[in-house]
Amino acid sequence: MDLSLTHIMILLVIALLVFGARRIPEIGSSLGQGIREFKKSLREVGSDQPPPPVPPTNGTTTPVPPSGGEPKRLNQ
Repeated sequence: MDLSLTHIMILLVIALLVFGARRIPEIGSSLGQGIREFKKSLREVGSDQPPPPVPPTNGTTTPVPPSGGEPKRLNQ
């Protein structure tokens, strides 16, 4: 759906009629505050998770392959 300037103006007029001129700034500020709180909670949740475990190495920079079973082969 493509919103043109005319469509946006119609939506704003309808919002003005439904909510009133005094209520629209309050709705905008509460929506902005809700978005800020949501972003803040996402940052807090992301910082609560521990870093991924580092695979053990055998003294070199090559990680130790997991033991057991056949090694996985790439399709050639």
